[in-house]
Amino acid sequence: MAIKTEMLRCFATVARSGNLADAADKLGRTPSAVSMMLKQLEDHLGAPLFESERKSKLTTLGVYTLDEALRELDHFERTISAIENYARAKSGFVRIAVVPSVAETILPNVVQMFLKDHPQVHIDIRDMDSAAVIREIERERVDLGIASGAGSNTQIVCEELFSDAFGIVCHAEHPLTLRDSPLSWEDLAAWPVIANGLCAQINNGTLQNIIENSKLMVRNTTSLLALVRADVGITVLPRVVVGRTEGNVRFLPVSDPHARRHIDILRRTHTLLSPAAHAFQAMVRIVAGNTQMDGYTRQSGDR
Repeated sequence: MAIKTEMLRCFATVARSGNLADAADKLGRTPSAVSMMLKQLEDHLGAPLFESERKSKLTTLGVYTLDEALRELDHFERTISAIENYARAKSGFVRIAVVPSVAETILPNVVQMFLKDHPQVHIDIRDMDSAAVIREIERERVDLGIASGAGSNTQIVCEELFSDAFGIVCHAEHPLTLRDSPLSWEDLAAWPVIANGLCAQINNGTLQNIIENSKLMVRNTTSLLALVRADVGITVLPRVVVGRTEGNVRFLPVSDPHARRHIDILRRTHTLLSPAAHAFQAMVRIVAGNTQMDGYTRQSGDR
């Protein structure tokens, strides 16, 4: 018969208690049941663990067995605790790739609230554009992504969080700011336009012709806005990207109602999330549903 963990726990409790009655009370068993388990352990070892039936003094084998049993029981308890904490999302690791606009607006609240409930979980956040986020999900380098443009990708499950309107972004003193009505894409043709990766999401022939003829492509949002502040040119961005910027940058609405960016939370198809990642995903949904921000439609709003 193999030695079981419960046998070691029973023996250690009796050895520490010094008698069967107290040990049985601590274990929630009858003294006869405890005595029987001890006998099974001694029969397996082929030698007694106690000097007498009173169980008050250990034999040499008993002393050695107690030391090893306590070490094994401690390791067992730590193992069970680690498994339970992982299952309850109290520990673990979450890898997330996110577009910069969400990293600046929604993600800080998500992380703050999540860590209050899951302080032992490690979070790895990677800030990148949507195309890079999708690649990271496809290659299973991250657990979750927050980006746009993955709707037709069969390797990825998408769940919309919110959408926001595209518009023209320019210097605060640019002549286009003098217009009272929403602009059209044709209004860009007379000015130097700085192309960026997000423009590809807008299905408009006029705009795409303008972007294709642009002499300047900038993929980093920080660099892009710096060039707009310097009045190097104008660009096209979602409202949320520039909604919290300070200084001499203006967002101008356009008359195209279809020019919207849809932000999704992404995960790989047929891949189960860890408990911690699943809890993080749920927190993203909550914060995205509760956040108030000019210019975007929340998932829990009018849809």
